[in-house]
Amino acid sequence: MTRILGITRAPQYSPQSEAQDMAILKAVMERMEGEKRMVNETEVDDDFAANIILSMGRQPLTVKWLKDKETEGVLVVNSGYGVEACQRSHVDKIMRSHGVPMPPTTGTHGYWLKRGDTSAQTRDDVVYCRNDKELAQAKSAFRNRGITDMVVSANIQGDVVKFYGVRKTAFFRCFYPGDDGISKFGNEARNGVPLHYAFSVERLQCDAERLAGLLHTEVYGGDCIVASDGTYSIIDFNDWPSFSRCREEAAEAIANKVQADWERRKKQDNESIQRAITDLF
Repeated sequence: MTRILGITRAPQYSPQSEAQDMAILKAVMERMEGEKRMVNETEVDDDFAANIILSMGRQPLTVKWLKDKETEGVLVVNSGYGVEACQRSHVDKIMRSHGVPMPPTTGTHGYWLKRGDTSAQTRDDVVYCRNDKELAQAKSAFRNRGITDMVVSANIQGDVVKFYGVRKTAFFRCFYPGDDGISKFGNEARNGVPLHYAFSVERLQCDAERLAGLLHTEVYGGDCIVASDGTYSIIDFNDWPSFSRCREEAAEAIANKVQADWERRKKQDNESIQRAITDLF
């Protein structure tokens, strides 16, 4: 029987989202077939020998453990390598080097200063600065907190759009947080009430899928700003969001993808065994 381990995210990586993060993982696990167990990433050990690991974990020790399990042949979603690649400053570097639409580093409407070494854990990890002086002050405040890895981008005017996807599937959804009021830190309010500028969802999906591939991340989400001319800039990208706006639909897509990937892997393993037997005789 297939053994499936679900790993929930440590509280510091789920600011104001613990219940939502738990809910999406539970919803996916309910759809999986096999012997199942769920643990928090602070409790991960080798007692349960899983064939499949569904992980929302982000702690460095968890990421290392996931990478070790992948080396052993375990199917891991999201990959430890993907979680590691979603470090904000690395995402920024990858986007710039591969031409993914994103804000410039300077502009005329202020700046955003973001913690670069990990995802935001508190409101103070993502700060709006009206001008160069405030930016310098914010950088100093970051350094006083021991944060030296920072990402700076120009503030872009337009509609804030959140997107959610499951790589190499048809599942891709967009929502306006300004319409439903769901927000982690309330930063979306700076862009005001959404005006629903027309833009190409298909093109955004293409760019998001390309970025997910570059970052080895199967289950992903992010934010973009859509300008009045229909162009967009991706301002955030992360591994395995809560999918709170489309949880059941997302859980179905994730579970179906994982099951299909597992069946494909088993078939490949069986074919390798058959070839080895044939070679013996």
